[in-house]
This record gives sequence, structure tokens and C-alpha cells, in this order.
Amino acid sequence: MRYLRILVTVLSVTMIAGFVIMVTLFVMRFRDLGRVSVPEAITLPAGVEAEAFTMGKSFYAVVAGEEILIYSRVTGDLRQRIAIESE
Repeated sequence: MRYLRILVTVLSVTMIAGFVIMVTLFVMRFRDLGRVSVPEAITLPAGVEAEAFTMGKSFYAVVAGEEILIYSRVTGDLRQRIAIESE
């Protein structure tokens, strides 16, 4: 009986330690995933109002009305304007 009690105690301590380690690893791993570098300001052409925003590795895009504006992530300059055709 004593031997069984020692085994159960060791198993309980091992499971609790494993759970604490798993929670710690999850917290450490997912804390770094939330960091995204977003530009502080975007200069839109006159009369344009942003409706949506997305980013790629070398660009970010702003959906404004019936067009998509593509900006460089490095310089922040407008690289391309893509017109969206209405149905």
C-alpha cells in the first residue's frame, strides 16, 4: 500500500509539473505572435477615405471606394492603384 501511495504521489507531481511547463510554453510562444509593425501614418490622396487595410511582406494595401492603393513598406510611397470593376 505504501508503495502505491508513493507512485500516485510521484505521478501527481509529474503531471502538475508537466501542466505548468505546457502553460508556460504556450504563453511564451503566443506572446510573440501578436507583434505586427503597422505604419504610424498613411498619406492618402485627397478625397480618399480608407475602408480596409492589409499588409504583405513588402507592401501594404488600402481599400478605398472602388480602388485598391498599394504602398511600399520600406518608403511608404504609393506604388500602384488598382481599379475595382463593379458588377
